Amino acid sequence: MCAAVHIVIMGCGRVGAALALQLAPLDHTLAVIDQDPIAFRRLGDNFRGNQVKGVGFDRETLIEAGIEQAGAFAAVSSGDNSNIIAARVARETFGVHRVVARIYDPKRAEVYERLGIPTVATVPWTSSRLLKSVLGETTAEAWRDPSGAIAMVAVSPHEGWVGRTIGAFEEATGTRTALYTRFGTGLLPVPSTIIQSGDTLHVLAADDHRDALHKIAGSAPGGFE
Repeated sequence: MCAAVHIVIMGCGRVGAALALQLAPLDHTLAVIDQDPIAFRRLGDNFRGNQVKGVGFDRETLIEAGIEQAGAFAAVSSGDNSNIIAARVARETFGVHRVVARIYDPKRAEVYERLGIPTVATVPWTSSRLLKSVLGETTAEAWRDPSGAIAMVAVSPHEGWVGRTIGAFEEATGTRTALYTRFGTGLLPVPSTIIQSGDTLHVLAADDHRDALHKIAGSAPGGFE
């Protein structure tokens, strides 16, 4: 479990509310921003986070939401432009390290992924990707075989792995990559496939390799070659 941080969520629609409610039981502090105060009803009466009415890329609104102390920021309103502006303000103006933006247009999403801002686009995987992004999780179990011996784990490799091959990653971690996701599209790898920024690798790992996988995937590869 990562250390408690303050998390700011811009947008209290279906995805923003779902993310806030997933985070609420954890030790993190939360603030949710939306222009429409009625949207906060999605959070329910027992939500203990801060509810801030305002425009999510406005500096004063962000400061009221605690952006200056935030460890993570998620922009998940219904507008691509608003989300990317807010994400850039959070990162470039306030220095928030973990920033993710929901982008509906896949072409825009690809551009911003290459600029180093993780994006989510399609609804089915939005909440889980957001949760991993804001918490900084490197690995998450997605499936386990009936015997319980092998698990498929979704891995977000450290940026130090960008430019390295999947074959090198498999050799270092003792795993096999079943597929990888790039810009929301699942693809079949070969050992020579080059890892790009924002890739998620879906790897098969035995339990006795899980600790090593988590450690190696979360670090630059230099110390493990």
